[in-house]
Amino acid sequence: MTGYSDMRASGILYPVSSLPSRYGIGCFSIEAYEFIDFLYESGQTYWQVLPFGPTGFGDSPYQSFSTFAGNPYFIAPDQLIDQDFLTREECDSLFWGSDPERVDYDAMYQNRFRMLRTAYHRFRETEEENEPFQTFVRENRDWLEDYCLFMALKEKYRNKLWTEWDMPYRNRDHKAMAVLEEVIGETVDFFRFQQFEFMRQWKKLRAYANDRGIRIIGDIPFYVAFDSADTWAHPEMFSFDEEYEPTKVAGCPPDAFSSTGQLWGNPVYDWDYLARRNYDWWIRRIARCMEFFDVIRIDHFRGFDEYYAVPYGDRTAENGKWEKGPGLDLFKQIREELGDVRIVAEDLGFITPSVRKLLSDTGFPGMKVLQFAFDSSESSLYLPYKHERNCVVYTGTHDNMTTRGWIESISDHDRDYARRYINSVHTDYGQFTWDFIREAFRSVADTCIIPIQDFLVKGNEARMNCPSVGGGNWRWRVAPHFLSDDLARSILELTRLYGRMRKEPEKADTDGETEDQKAAPDEAETSGGEGAARQAETACGTAS
Repeated sequence: MTGYSDMRASGILYPVSSLPSRYGIGCFSIEAYEFIDFLYESGQTYWQVLPFGPTGFGDSPYQSFSTFAGNPYFIAPDQLIDQDFLTREECDSLFWGSDPERVDYDAMYQNRFRMLRTAYHRFRETEEENEPFQTFVRENRDWLEDYCLFMALKEKYRNKLWTEWDMPYRNRDHKAMAVLEEVIGETVDFFRFQQFEFMRQWKKLRAYANDRGIRIIGDIPFYVAFDSADTWAHPEMFSFDEEYEPTKVAGCPPDAFSSTGQLWGNPVYDWDYLARRNYDWWIRRIARCMEFFDVIRIDHFRGFDEYYAVPYGDRTAENGKWEKGPGLDLFKQIREELGDVRIVAEDLGFITPSVRKLLSDTGFPGMKVLQFAFDSSESSLYLPYKHERNCVVYTGTHDNMTTRGWIESISDHDRDYARRYINSVHTDYGQFTWDFIREAFRSVADTCIIPIQDFLVKGNEARMNCPSVGGGNWRWRVAPHFLSDDLARSILELTRLYGRMRKEPEKADTDGETEDQKAAPDEAETSGGEGAARQAETACGTAS
């Protein structure tokens, strides 16, 4: 296996949920197309996003109701209006939150499905004539039916865990399941409609990006959520007892940051069972991700070598132990079935020699986070002079502080060390942030990804996720019209200076537009408010 990249390139980490839109959360609306135009104008190659699954506990994309389904919150109401499934007045009459820079998930839950159900009822009038919908249902039956039944039962049982449902549904009794759709068939079909519309809109948006040379880096969690269609439909794949309770759950051991370790609570895989089936579920999972993304970042890569399993019921992770994962065998099987899949391995944290060997054997690029480089030891593995070409360098990730927030919070020693290392003479934290971004671009790493918050010089008010905090995460959004032409030009200058310019796609030998071009919304000039322009002039001075 080889790394996914054969050229220097760069991109921006920008969750779909963080896009501006008039309906409370980022989605596949015109603002997403405008961001692709922004990437194009700034010379970028990649748009990195977070997992696409329907969010469950804590609104986290890493705790999804399905690893195969798409998040219905990302369905753009504007496109439903264009299809006459909704009216503008109906969409505008619902409450989507009071702060355009924060997702109000309570408002989303209360009103998004109400809006989608209205669209579904109008869609049903055309369903018999809708061959694309029927084809989608047939082609995705292996995961779609389980997911839609699961969600319909979640609704029936008022969102209780599936292990609290009546036994015939909990254990998928054949007779009970056979008559279930007669009872809640319309609800099941409603969830089919959501997934059909999600994929219809996403395929159009992805084609628009790919046509401009922009590739999508997606994200796949290592574990699945306990309360998910995946565990309900395939309990045999996990370490469950006869009552479908976990015997052990995922976590990580005590360390300098936590004396009792971290108890994540996700069910762990029965890798022996999966191996006997030639990892067919994982292969289907990766194949599904390839329908979403051009490149797949796999979270918690070290779990394929060894994973930390904690006895179920323990209140801390202190009594857990390391157990063997599938190792290289899984990736050999993936390659045999799917060919060379472009994968980035999230290999952050404490990495053992055996994990490094697995990463080397796969050929996948790992990750380097610059915020981890500058500490009192002055010898971190993340220092730029220790980078190799086959890796992806980040200033920070969705789990870290923003770079400006990090600069403000670190010790005087670490801040001075970082300033001396990157040769920054600026005391202004905005200019310092851009010098830090420049250091990432200068790395020998083939790929450089910068979170959108860093380009906007945002502080920790724009942090996406704080892993140690139970609530309030995943909410930050970019204010409307905040990405300016000045910012695009500053990023373009950095990209050109450090040899990361996008390789333009070859033009198709055709007269006129492609079907994808015809289907995409009209291109709009990237808009920028005066506040964004002033910020770009201040923060980007060293790059332009």
